[in-house]
Amino acid sequence: MRALPPDQIPQKVRLESPSAGAVARTVLIVVGVVIGLYIVYLLRQPLGWIVLASFLAVAMSGPVRFFARRMKRGFAIAVAYTLLLLAPILLGLIVVPPFVTGAQDLAKEAPTYAQQARDFADKNPTLRKLEKNYGVLTQLQNEARKLPRKVGTGAATTLSDIGVTLINSIFAGVTILILSIFLLADGGRWVKRWLKSHPEDRAQRLERTLNRIAAAVGNYVAGALVQATIAGVTTFIVLEILGVPFAAPLAVIVALFDLIPLVGATIGALLVGIVTVFSGFPGDTIVWAIWAIVYQQLENNVIQPQIQTRAVNINPFAVLTAVLFGSRLFGVFGALLAIPFAASLQIAFIEWRSWREANRVRAAGIAEPGAV
Repeated sequence: MRALPPDQIPQKVRLESPSAGAVARTVLIVVGVVIGLYIVYLLRQPLGWIVLASFLAVAMSGPVRFFARRMKRGFAIAVAYTLLLLAPILLGLIVVPPFVTGAQDLAKEAPTYAQQARDFADKNPTLRKLEKNYGVLTQLQNEARKLPRKVGTGAATTLSDIGVTLINSIFAGVTILILSIFLLADGGRWVKRWLKSHPEDRAQRLERTLNRIAAAVGNYVAGALVQATIAGVTTFIVLEILGVPFAAPLAVIVALFDLIPLVGATIGALLVGIVTVFSGFPGDTIVWAIWAIVYQQLENNVIQPQIQTRAVNINPFAVLTAVLFGSRLFGVFGALLAIPFAASLQIAFIEWRSWREANRVRAAGIAEPGAV
């Protein structure tokens, strides 16, 4: 089949080349998007602080409302945040001193532990042969004798590194607290002004969506705290029954790690298991391992579903996916914020779908009389 000359091609078939203006607009849009993403990347730290501050403001809105029933809102915010600041201080007083003492005692007793290990190896032919060939226990004894001196000489460097990290963390924490206070104090007025810029029906739907999101975040925080408290109390009871030292600090650590979804409870159980190795191996370690496995199954299948289903009412698959993505992108904080973020997206999607369905029904009702 012979091709038609260009002047004989029908007008509808001809392909128009894009104009210079269209090409320029496309290039500018692409460049603008790239620049915008780069700016977001540069501002990722303050933007992350703002996200954390927003989450904290929503989580603290419940306690602030509780205190605001009995005093002015400004005093209610001050009381709520004062209690929030006192919580880590009290936890530090419970956890830090016993573990500092324990670390010092461990350093002092390290040569004794090494000698006990050597005596045990001398009675075992296999271990005795390994010691003769590789000298593992000899090296262990030498390092154990150096440990008390290393603890003293390395303390200055360690404290210096901890000090720098602590100062940076304090600066970030104070900034996030101040941002959350501003959001909690003035955020309501900003939202009302924003809602007034929309039609009445849309404003009502947006307000309902925001209220549902705030309730879901608050319920999630309350549920997570209840779950962590249960984990900490049961851990304390079991450790007291076993006679494991530092029962209260270890219970606090388990409760704190239990706030981290998926892996937090396992990490806390492993830390306690290490302590039981030194306090009562193998009896205490075996009992604790059995208890930790049983409790985690109970928490994963009974306690957590009952608490979080009532709190955020989110699909379990969505919870797992959100936690995996959040932890991969933003670490521990991402894992902590993943579930309320997923719940917020779910609520927004449900409201959007309801709004679209209402518009479809309304449009069908208007079109039907005109068709008759």
